Amino acid sequence: MTTNDALGHAGGSDTRLTITVWDAPDAQPRRYTLTCDPPGGDHPDPQRACAALLSAEAPFAPVPADVRCMQMWSGPQRATIEGRWRGVPVAASYSRNDSCETARWDALAGVFGTP
Repeated sequence: MTTNDALGHAGGSDTRLTITVWDAPDAQPRRYTLTCDPPGGDHPDPQRACAALLSAEAPFAPVPADVRCMQMWSGPQRATIEGRWRGVPVAASYSRNDSCETARWDALAGVFGTP
């Protein structure tokens, strides 16, 4: 039996993510590694990033195709998260090009950090 604490430590699970963030279309990407059991890697704030992932509902799920989103551009930023989250392979892309994508971005702001 495994137990979890508030930061997502789970006995036997492994988390190792690569976060890549582009702040502008022609910008060099920022890349971080993140582990969450315990929080670590070269991410500037791994504890905040792990907490953001744990508190987000389905943090790696894309916006469902049947959801209507306001076409409200919020910025040129885009990001990817790839690796293993609590033992499960993940690969997700994020942007700020409509209201739904911006909501996904905002939920994970602690993961993407600031330039």
